Amino acid sequence: MLDAFGQRSVSVLVTNQDLQIKPAEDKGIGMDHGIGRRFCDLTGQALSKRKLLVGLDLLCLLLASIPFLTCELNAVRPHRTGFICGDPSITYPYNHKEVVSDTLLIAGGIFITTLTIVIGECFRVRFLGISSRSFVRNLYVSRLYKELGGFLFGCFVGQSLTNMAKLSVGRLRPHFLAVCGVTYASLNCTPGTYVASVSCHNSTHPWKRVEEARKSFFSGHASFAMYTALYLAFYLQARLRWSGARLLRPLLQSLLVLLAVYTGLTRVSDHRHHATDVLTGYAQGALTAYWVAFHVSSMFKSSRRVLSSALSPLSAHHTIC
Repeated sequence: MLDAFGQRSVSVLVTNQDLQIKPAEDKGIGMDHGIGRRFCDLTGQALSKRKLLVGLDLLCLLLASIPFLTCELNAVRPHRTGFICGDPSITYPYNHKEVVSDTLLIAGGIFITTLTIVIGECFRVRFLGISSRSFVRNLYVSRLYKELGGFLFGCFVGQSLTNMAKLSVGRLRPHFLAVCGVTYASLNCTPGTYVASVSCHNSTHPWKRVEEARKSFFSGHASFAMYTALYLAFYLQARLRWSGARLLRPLLQSLLVLLAVYTGLTRVSDHRHHATDVLTGYAQGALTAYWVAFHVSSMFKSSRRVLSSALSPLSAHHTIC
């Protein structure tokens, strides 16, 4: 209040009786009006409730990551599916080097998206005066918690769906016979007949690599790359409002999608996945990115809330909470 009236010189005669607190006579203001009560609730019961909700968010992240961690730790073996004798789609050689490795994919996807979100949210708080209703007083931490939390939740959900499909379907990779150490001639099978099981006895490739050769459907590289690329493209659509260069934003979005498509194509050229595995990964990553960006994250909700507040006749009545 001092900032609002500091430039005015107002003389008010105040008696000692006026300085006394009279709860019975102040029914029209203060606590009974609801403002003081809500402010106290924010530091009392509401504060504990919001901390509990943060713990619930962390629990949801943990639960969403369980299928992903189960597959990565090899806690569950994939489904033992067979193949058709003479099928050429699983006779490709094994390439030891990958164009886009797991480390490069995860580090690049998470680092680039996280860095963009950090820069974008810090800019909005610093220069655009963005506020937050979170109990966290630091606006930077509050905004990053909301945006990065939604992004990581989508990562866990998307990869959990991918790994569940890998374990449930058990489709053989294109280099399965090479990793297994068998050929159709050594199996002495009749072309066109179904081989239900095969014993792999290749000492060159470890057991873990043989198990990975049964996890072709669908491509985790394609789904993760498409998810991170599209999520970042949606974030740029919601946050990059600079009208000076109209083609800058669509150019960046196009480069992100092209990078995701290239990542999936390398999985076919590296003989890690079939083409249908990559296409399914694209679709799953795109759907997950759309769902998280428009229904979980707050990047598009803020603009819709501002528009609805401007159209509402009650928009002038706001509370502290």
